[in-house]
Amino acid sequence: MHFFMILLKPLRQPRFVSQLMASILVGPTFLGSIFYWERDPFRWMNLFPYEQSMLLESYANLGVTYYMFLVGLEMDLSNLKHTRKKSWSIAFAGFFIPFVVGAILYFVPLVNDRPERDQNYVGALFWAITLSITSFPDVARTLSDVKLLHTELGTIALSSALITDILTWLFLVLAIVISDENLHSITLSLVPIFCFITVSFFGLHPLITWMLQHTKNKQGKFSNKLSDTLIYIILMGVAVSGFITDACGSHSLVGGFVFGLIIPKGEFAIEVMEKTEEFVSGILLPGFLICSGIRTDFRNLVKETKWSSVGMITTIATSAKIVSTLVVSSSFRMSLKEGLTLGSLMNIKGVFALVVLNEGRNLKTLNEVYMVVMVFIILMMTCLVRPILMLINCTRKHSSHSKLRTIQASKPNSELRVLTCIHSGQNISGIIHLLEVSNSTRESPICVFAAHLVELTERASAILILHDKLKTSTTPSLSQGKSQPDHYIFSAFENYKIGNESVSLHPLSVLSPYTTMHEDISKVAEDKAVTIILIPFHKQPTADGGLQGENKTIKYVNKNLLAKAPCSVGILVDRGLGSSKLSKSLSSDKLPELQLAMLFIGGPDDHEALSYAWRMARKEGVILTVVRFRPSIDGKNNENESCYSIKEDENKVEFDDDDYINLFRFKSMYDKSITYLEKRVKSSNELEKAIGELYSNFDLYIVGRGRGVKSPLTDGLIDGGDSQELGVIGDTLISSKFTAHASVLVVQQSASSEIMDDSLPPSESNFKQKKWASPVLNPEYEAKYGKEQEERLLMGRICRHGLHEESIKM
Repeated sequence: MHFFMILLKPLRQPRFVSQLMASILVGPTFLGSIFYWERDPFRWMNLFPYEQSMLLESYANLGVTYYMFLVGLEMDLSNLKHTRKKSWSIAFAGFFIPFVVGAILYFVPLVNDRPERDQNYVGALFWAITLSITSFPDVARTLSDVKLLHTELGTIALSSALITDILTWLFLVLAIVISDENLHSITLSLVPIFCFITVSFFGLHPLITWMLQHTKNKQGKFSNKLSDTLIYIILMGVAVSGFITDACGSHSLVGGFVFGLIIPKGEFAIEVMEKTEEFVSGILLPGFLICSGIRTDFRNLVKETKWSSVGMITTIATSAKIVSTLVVSSSFRMSLKEGLTLGSLMNIKGVFALVVLNEGRNLKTLNEVYMVVMVFIILMMTCLVRPILMLINCTRKHSSHSKLRTIQASKPNSELRVLTCIHSGQNISGIIHLLEVSNSTRESPICVFAAHLVELTERASAILILHDKLKTSTTPSLSQGKSQPDHYIFSAFENYKIGNESVSLHPLSVLSPYTTMHEDISKVAEDKAVTIILIPFHKQPTADGGLQGENKTIKYVNKNLLAKAPCSVGILVDRGLGSSKLSKSLSSDKLPELQLAMLFIGGPDDHEALSYAWRMARKEGVILTVVRFRPSIDGKNNENESCYSIKEDENKVEFDDDDYINLFRFKSMYDKSITYLEKRVKSSNELEKAIGELYSNFDLYIVGRGRGVKSPLTDGLIDGGDSQELGVIGDTLISSKFTAHASVLVVQQSASSEIMDDSLPPSESNFKQKKWASPVLNPEYEAKYGKEQEERLLMGRICRHGLHEESIKM
């Protein structure tokens, strides 16, 4: 199985395809057909002799029972009340139309000189159910791979897959029960099964909920020992439930599935899944797959079937869901591409389909040839879905064609849209404190998209996925389906929002493999028109100001995000962020100053960092000091050097740091909370020394990452190692003992952005310091911008001091 997984990984095929192909390989189609194994000297090479088949069958049934328990465990029925009409319509069409088509195709002659078929037509029901199946966990994984998980289309596909899965299980239970043609036996099976389901939902479910609530400690968590004991009890309950349903005339998998449904969804359910999923899918379930493989002989497909009939059935069966989804989606005015994408997603099969087929064969309602044909159809459907989806969506517009957003290019009173990325509870405090000093006002509000980053595994996050897609507008306190980390994280953001009408909050979860998580973050940022993404550093601070506990997965995500993000990115190295001063400034009339420093070297990243620091300086109790370091040659000030310049395409537009600094100084000249300093240094050693001796008494340093900047001031600084994503200045700040007490925010302007300040057209940028000692002395600048700036400054004083416009006029 692992060999096929490695072989098919470049084609992005799911694990189910690898497992199915491996089971077929060890069956009679290939390895099982070697006649040498029937001879005495080679009999030891027979992997699965007939004498041990009953033991393998029992092992397979146990694996299926626990697999069905996990399927039920990841289904949250409460999500159905949040599902919209569009999803219900697509789910019903995607289930019932293939169901009818499958039942009709069952009666198409497939075998040459076919003998008279058994009169038990329940086999048509199993065929129909198999064609109607849509595997919800595999749909989630596929959506993540093709980067559609966080789209409206992904929401519809996930909710439709959940409804289809539930309908499939209802019909499977019915098919197992009515497989016996004796009406009396059917009645004797249906009544006990109905009683078992009723007792489970209205008796066992409240009992388990009560037990979980009364075994938590004061912090609302389970101790490790108690948690393991509860998991053992749950696993024993699965076996007992399977035994009961088997004794009632059904199958043990029904009991396992129902028992999974009644487990309360939340922290405990996810913990059970995390601790048992690898054992079930890696040890127990392969026994079922191997058992299916050794009982499926693809040679019958070649020898006995009519290939014309097989081709016709495969074509009709494959296109039934796509056509039905297209018809329904067109009624909701969805595009052809969206309809094809949904139809392809609804065709995804999984282990669930094999379970249905094997039950049909075990109950002797499915002919062997019909079993092989359906396995072939399932394999074809599953293998073709992802290439089709990649082909359909390869023409999507990418972020490079959309308008890229930066703080520098934003209007003064525009909304700041921030995407915060949280990996764990350790990242919350620093990010929230940073948002608090970002100066949300009625004139310039902040819209926060609080994203909890969760690794998407094969199965374990399916509860989180659908809950996030259906309940993104609900408050965290109402999030019954989310894990405890999600609840804790979103509650912290909700507390930040309370009492601040100028902040809007949108919690969400980004579920993706770490290897492609940056793509999902970028997609969310693009869809939400985010201005800046705030992410934590990959190390945690120590008590003495050092850093420890490197997280390579966070580092990998940060590195890729810096290279691909469609907007600005800020990396926060959190060392407290002056939280004590901030809390005092918010709770008392006195205003202890939160000291911010922006160290300016040059380049677009420094422009963006200064723009963000400038916004923070408008908040009460925040003092900003901007220090511009300039090179000095042989002890003489060089007035004409430029720290940074860049040429863009054929326009050859040159961006001078002097222009941006002069604009900043002019606009902030009346702001007493902002101090501008210039320091000339000869080398990187002097720069590092100046930071340590003169500019070390700050709570937060805001610096640019320095991408693309070549300056003599930074030539000697170390750029590399574990802190390469922070740039040379950021790395210097976190490494220096003089600044070990302070937090550091490293800002990078969008890697693909047009480095241009719309408020200062380069063609008219003639206000350089080499001509004018101060921007105020420039008559051309005053004539063009003076009146506008005077009005803005007046309104700024009104907002800062709480004055009313009427009193100003008087």
